[in-house]
Amino acid sequence: MTTTPPQQNDESGESDLDSALVTARRQLERAAAHIDVDDGVIERLKHPTRVEQVSVPLERDDGSVDVFTGYRAQHDDVRGPYKGGLRYHPEVNADECVGLSMWMTWKCAVMDLPFGGGKGGISIDPKSLSDDEKERLTRRFAEELRYVIGPTRDVPAPDMGTDAQTMAWFMDAYSMQQGETIPGVVTGKPPVIGGSYGREEAPGRSTAIAAREAVDYYDMDLENTTIAVQGFGSVGANAARLLESWGADVVAVSDVNGAIYDPDGLDIESIPTHEEEPEAVLKQDAPETLSNEEILELDVDVLIPAAIGNVITADNADDIAADIVVEGANGPTTFAADTILEERGVHVIPDILANAGGVTVSYFEWLQDINRRKWSLEEVNQELESKMLDAWEEVRTEVEEKELSWRDAAYVVALSRIAEAKATRGLWP
Repeated sequence: MTTTPPQQNDESGESDLDSALVTARRQLERAAAHIDVDDGVIERLKHPTRVEQVSVPLERDDGSVDVFTGYRAQHDDVRGPYKGGLRYHPEVNADECVGLSMWMTWKCAVMDLPFGGGKGGISIDPKSLSDDEKERLTRRFAEELRYVIGPTRDVPAPDMGTDAQTMAWFMDAYSMQQGETIPGVVTGKPPVIGGSYGREEAPGRSTAIAAREAVDYYDMDLENTTIAVQGFGSVGANAARLLESWGADVVAVSDVNGAIYDPDGLDIESIPTHEEEPEAVLKQDAPETLSNEEILELDVDVLIPAAIGNVITADNADDIAADIVVEGANGPTTFAADTILEERGVHVIPDILANAGGVTVSYFEWLQDINRRKWSLEEVNQELESKMLDAWEEVRTEVEEKELSWRDAAYVVALSRIAEAKATRGLWP
C-alpha cells in the first residue's frame, strides 16, 4: 500500500523542532534562500516521491503470530537509485522515514554520489526478537518490499536495530525471489557475500576526518585538542579511536548508561565498543563519571554527538562549551538549537557531511557488487579519504564565498547539484 504522510504544521510549537521531517524541510527552505533555484524544484523536494507502508506478519517462536508495520520512504531519485537504511525501532513511523530520507538525498548529493534518498524500517523493539524471529521478520519484510527495491531502484542498508547479518538475510530473500544472486540489492552485508571491507567503520572514520579538517581549518593543533564523544557505538567508538591515533586527547565518552571523563585523556583503545561489550563504558576506570546530558556541556575543543538525534536542543544550546560540534549522529541538533549555536559562534559540522562515510562506502560496495571486483580495506579507506576531502573543499568554498554556516554551505552544495539535475531532466507532463 502506498501512502502519503500527513503534513505537519511548521508553526505548531517546540515539539515540531524534534521532527526529522519538519527539520529537514526548514533546512531546505533556509538553504534555498542562498541560491537561485526554481520555486517548483524546492516545492517538489519538500515531498517524497512515495512512502510504502506494509504489514509484516511474524510467527513467534511459541507459534503465536504478531503483525508489525513497515515503511519505505523514497524521497528523490533524480541523481540515481534511492539509498538509505532500514531500522528496527519502536518509534519508526512514516514521518520519521520521510525526514530521514530527505537527509539521505542531501547527504548523497553533498558527497556527489549517484544516489537519491530513501529510508525505512519496522516499528518494533529489536530487543524483543530472538535471532530466529528477527530472521523471519527480515525475510518477510524483503518479500513485502520486493516490488519497490532493487540494485537500480532502491538500495537499503543497515541502520538502528539492524546489522550486516540482517542485510544478509534481506539479500538472500530478495535473491531467492528473483531466482538469482543479486548482492547489490543492499549494502552493509558481510564481505563474504559481497559486502565491502571498512563499511561498518566508515561513518566513524568520516566523522573523524571531518573533525580533523575542522580543527585544522580553525588553526588548532590536533595534538592539543580535547574531544568529548557522546555514544560509543560504531560511529562514536571508531571516530574516537581514530582521532586518538592521530594525537587528539579524547577526554570523555559515553554509552546509554552515562559517561566517563578524564581531563588528561582516556585510553580509548582499552574501552570496548557497544558491539564488543554492550554498556561497558561505565565499567572502565576513570576519575569522573557524568550523565549523557553533562558530557554535552563539557569545556572541550570538539564535541561529537554520535548517539541519537535531538540531544542538543534550545534548552541546552547555551550550555554547549565546545568550540566545534561535529555531528556523528543523524540530526543530533534541533533547528532552534542550531540557530543558537550559530549566534554564539559555535561551529557545527553537519551530519550530512560528517557521517557521510557510511553511504559513501555503501556506494563503493554497490560498485564492487556490480563489477564483481573486491576492493582491499586500504583501497576503501583511500577512496573514502579522497571523497571526504573533495566534499570538504566544496563546502568550505561556500562557507567562505557566501559567508555561510557549515550546515547552510553543505545544503547549498547538495541543493545546487539536485536542482541542476532536475532542471536538466525536466518535469514529466
